[in-house]
Amino acid sequence: MQTQLADFIRDTPEGREAEEILRKCVHCGFCTATCPTYQLLGDELDGPRGRIYLIKQVLEGAAPTEKTRLHLDRCLTCRSCESTCPSGVHYSRLLDIGRAVVAERVPRQGGEALVRRTLREFVPRPRLFGLAMGAGRAVRGLLPRSLQDKVPTLRPAGAWPVPSHARRVIALAGCAQPAMAPSINAAAARVLDALGISMVELPGAGCCGAVRFHLDDAEGARADARRNIDAWWPDIEAGRIEAIVMTASGCGVQVRDYGHLLQHDPAYAERARRVAELTRDIAETVLAESEALRARLAARAQPREALAWHAPCTLQHGQRIRGTVESLLTAAGYALTPVRDAHLCCGSAGTYSILQPELSGRLRANKLDALLEGGAGRIASANIGCITHLQAGTDKPVLHWIELIDARLGPAS
Repeated sequence: MQTQLADFIRDTPEGREAEEILRKCVHCGFCTATCPTYQLLGDELDGPRGRIYLIKQVLEGAAPTEKTRLHLDRCLTCRSCESTCPSGVHYSRLLDIGRAVVAERVPRQGGEALVRRTLREFVPRPRLFGLAMGAGRAVRGLLPRSLQDKVPTLRPAGAWPVPSHARRVIALAGCAQPAMAPSINAAAARVLDALGISMVELPGAGCCGAVRFHLDDAEGARADARRNIDAWWPDIEAGRIEAIVMTASGCGVQVRDYGHLLQHDPAYAERARRVAELTRDIAETVLAESEALRARLAARAQPREALAWHAPCTLQHGQRIRGTVESLLTAAGYALTPVRDAHLCCGSAGTYSILQPELSGRLRANKLDALLEGGAGRIASANIGCITHLQAGTDKPVLHWIELIDARLGPAS
C-alpha cells in the first residue's frame, strides 16, 4: 500500500512505524473473514481493511470526524485479523497510532468523555475497585441486571502456599482480578507449589496499564508500566526470580509489550525490554513442568468431564498461545467439546462491554451458543474479563482453567 504521510507525523517515531505497517498491507481482505464486528455489521469500515484505510487517510492529512472515531471505537482489538493476515500486518499497533491521532483531533464530549475518564481513573486502582466491588456484592440483589453482570459472586480463594522453593516467580495481582476472582491467583500458586515453584505477588505492582492505554491515556499506561517495573526490578536484578507469570491473558499481552511501550524512555527502555522477556502466561509455565504435572495427576483418579474451552483473544491472537491449555486440561481428565468459530471474540475486550454494550452482548450470545452446543456443563477460560463477561450470560459455571487443574490436584499431601 503506497503512502504519503502528512508533515505532522511523517518524521515521528509513530509515523515511521505506521508507514512500515501500511506498506505491508496488500488489501487482500482475508482479515474481514475473521473480524467479529465485520461479521456482525457487514460494513467495510467496521472491518480491519476499512479501518486501515480510515487511519491511512487521517495520517495523510484528511480531517477525521466523529464517524471516523466511531468505526475505530467499534474495533475490539481482538487481533484475530493479525492471525489471519498473510502479509504480517501489525494492525493493532497501527490502530493505536490512529486512535491517538483521532482522539486528539476529535475530542470526546459530554457523557462519553466522562464515562471514559471515570473508567480509566477508577478501574486501575485496586483498593478503590475492591471497595466498590464489595459494596456491589452487598446490594447485588437490588442492582439492575446490567450492573449485576459486572459484580460476580465471590469464590473462596483458599490457602496461598508459604513460599518455600528455590525456584520463584512473580505474579501480577492486577487491578480487577483481586476483587473479582482472588481464587485465580491462589489456585495458580497452589499448582505451581505442587510443581516445586513458589509464586509471590510483590507490593507496589498494580494495573498492567491496559485499561488506561485503551482509553486514550497512553501516558497513564506508561506510568503504570514504570511503577510495575520499579516494583519488580530489585528481584529481577538480584536474580531471585525466573519469570513474571500472568494469570490474566489480557495483562500478559500488555506487559509483554512494555519494551515497545517504553522504547523511547532512556531510563526504562532496557528494563522494560527485560521485563517483557521474562513475562510468561501461566499456561507456558505449567506446560514447562508438564511431566511432573502429569505424574501427579496420574496418581489420582481423574473423572472424565465434558468441558468447553474459550480461548481469549489475548491468549490465542495476542500472545499466539494455542493448544497449550487444551493439552493440560486433557491431561487432567477433561474432555473438551468442539467449539464453533473458536477464533472469534466473546465481546468482553476490556471495557468494550461497557462502552459498546449492544455489540458486546451480541458477540457474547453467539459465543455462548458455540461453547454450549457441545453439551459441556462448565466453561473454562484464561482471562478475568472474558470469565466475568461470559458468566453474566449463562447459568453454567465459568472458571479459569488453572482453577480446574488445582481442583484435580487436590489438597497438598
